[in-house]
Amino acid sequence: MMKKIPMMKLLINLPFLLILASNHLSLHMIHGQTQDSCGSNSSLGSLSTQILFETSSLNCLAVWSSENFILRYSQAGPSLWSFVLSAPISNSYIGMGFSPNGAMVGSSAVVGWVGSDGSGNMKKYFLGGQTPSQVLVDQGDLQILGNTSTILSDTSRIYMAFQLAIDEPRRQLVYSVGDNSNPPPSTPSFRLTRHRNHAAIRLNYASGEGSRIKAPYSNLKRAHGTLNMMGWGILIPIGAMVARYLKHMNPLWFYVHTGIQSLGFILGLSGVIAGLVLDNRIDANVNKHKGLGITILAFGCLQVLAFLARPAVEAKTRTYWNWYHSSVGRLMIFFAIVNIFYGIHLAKAGSSWNAGYGVILGILVTSGLILEINMLRKK
Repeated sequence: MMKKIPMMKLLINLPFLLILASNHLSLHMIHGQTQDSCGSNSSLGSLSTQILFETSSLNCLAVWSSENFILRYSQAGPSLWSFVLSAPISNSYIGMGFSPNGAMVGSSAVVGWVGSDGSGNMKKYFLGGQTPSQVLVDQGDLQILGNTSTILSDTSRIYMAFQLAIDEPRRQLVYSVGDNSNPPPSTPSFRLTRHRNHAAIRLNYASGEGSRIKAPYSNLKRAHGTLNMMGWGILIPIGAMVARYLKHMNPLWFYVHTGIQSLGFILGLSGVIAGLVLDNRIDANVNKHKGLGITILAFGCLQVLAFLARPAVEAKTRTYWNWYHSSVGRLMIFFAIVNIFYGIHLAKAGSSWNAGYGVILGILVTSGLILEINMLRKK
């Protein structure tokens, strides 16, 4: 059993104990501690003898149920806080960030993992952006006590224990888990790969209550995706089908086609504007998605100009105009469909968005095939 360090002595020597969380930490293999919860038996059990600070008074909170993240914390003394984060062990990392606004970007984080050699590692990072090059190792405003930080592991869970020298930690906490397909950070750069999943909560340290934080600009993201999907990805293809298959309903087809395409263009334009505003606010690295979106908008503007400058039906140039108008329209629809699925991927919106738009697209394609076959038969 470790000898307990008197609190006064710890506080007196605090300036000498503050070091960056860049030291490699030893991994202790624990046997018998295979479950963890905040239920009736929420103590750390035999783990408490391995953690290098007092754990008997830690508060316990299940902070991320879908990933089974459990946080224990307490104020150990004036300007001193203790944390133990536990999660299912994996081939990647777990992370806990202290955020000024609930977003990952701008947070200072503590990240822990078990290396390929079985050693435990803990580092601190500043999350300066969404690309790996913007995640800076050994940076950030966290003052971590290196001599009380440790990584513990058993056959099923990893425990990241550390202490912060701070009056009161930020209440907005972000959590992340790495992708098992990517190796954990390693020497010499300790570069952090993109997380597989993340969550954010707002924690009241006094009451022990936590509430999920809605993703920043989630409404704007949803509006951007919905407007573009409805405009470029649904209405514009429907309008194109009207022009191709309903010309026998003259002049009704023309007014229906014009009305649907106008509404689709307005919704699509609104979606692009929402995307540009979103890009400016979150500084996301989505250059390909943005480039495709601007290309689609340019095609849409060309279609509007072509409509306004269309020659008379009996004019000799009408044939060339028809070819141009249909070709640009088909290219625009193709790029729109690609960019919609790409946008869903970038937003990590989940399978429901892919499935939903996939079903709608399947209905449109099936309807188009049926109408095309009927048109060919009539010829």
